[in-house]
Amino acid sequence: MTSKELSNGLLRTIFILAGVSFTLFLCYKLSTLIVYCVVSVVFSLIANPLVEFLKLKLKFKSTLAVITTLILFILFIISFILLFVPLLISQGDNLSLLDINTLENSYNEIISNIDTYLESHNINFKQLISTSDITSKINFNFIPDIFNSIINLVGNFGMGLASVLFISFFLLKEKDQAFKIFKFVLPRNQKNKILISIDKIQHLLSRYFIGLLIQLFIILVLYLIVFLIFGIENAFIIALLCAILNIIPYLGPLLGIIVASILIMISGIGQDFINETLPTTLYVLIGMFIVQLIDNNISQPIIFSKSTKSHPLEIFLVILCSGILFGVTGMIIAVPSYTALKVIGKEFLPDNRIIKALTKNI
Repeated sequence: MTSKELSNGLLRTIFILAGVSFTLFLCYKLSTLIVYCVVSVVFSLIANPLVEFLKLKLKFKSTLAVITTLILFILFIISFILLFVPLLISQGDNLSLLDINTLENSYNEIISNIDTYLESHNINFKQLISTSDITSKINFNFIPDIFNSIINLVGNFGMGLASVLFISFFLLKEKDQAFKIFKFVLPRNQKNKILISIDKIQHLLSRYFIGLLIQLFIILVLYLIVFLIFGIENAFIIALLCAILNIIPYLGPLLGIIVASILIMISGIGQDFINETLPTTLYVLIGMFIVQLIDNNISQPIIFSKSTKSHPLEIFLVILCSGILFGVTGMIIAVPSYTALKVIGKEFLPDNRIIKALTKNI
């Protein structure tokens, strides 16, 4: 190898590394836009059957069909948000979330009630609390910060929703042109493999999302039965909220149990804590725990393994690794991302023994 060839190779490597670094930097800076685009693509795939139905069955024009679909989606979001208004009003009657003093007094009342109950069973709760110094570490002034965060979240959600709807409008309206452009820029020698991979990924992810909706519906029904048995106010809304939290694997059910217990105890302020509120809360928690046992051992493994054609242990390890590496977001996107990677691996590395073993059912 001559010095000229060596220098050219070095320069080529430097330019490649610089290009990769610049691309990663742009992805980092434009991560929000990338997320909007990905969400828009997913939403377009979900909404496309409705658009096609309006066009073929009801003879809507393309633009009108897309606008109607987006309006229906917006109405669904508004209806979903309004569904939780009775819950907020009901809890607001028991506890003013904007009044920090009231919140602290209610907290102290609950602690006092728990202390009275435990003392009747010869357990010194006050000594335990004072030893651990928990109360001195609780500062209720964090409430305004939470509300500021909620306001920022609502603002970001509004901007994100507007961006997703705008992008989705053109993806749905001009999907044929967009797909033609996408196929045009694909490398010719890999075009067929890429198109086959996209078709398989779309099929498996459709199965996965349908399976996820079935799982959430089963959890919603079981939670609702538990709440109705014990006469919980706003049973449907709380059950729906807990079911939605179940989207977060493993962590979501725990959050749902915490949220449900807090709402039940707040609703029970003013009642007989020892004889009414506490037993009801404990019974509901036991019922929710039984629901999670049913979901984790029966419905979830069957639904997910069938929809993604992956072994339940395989899914568990993928979710666990994604949670460790990328947190809650990683846990949510773990199964769809892993499914897509399996399809891509099967198409581009079909002779690899590991990929063969993992994709034998695809």
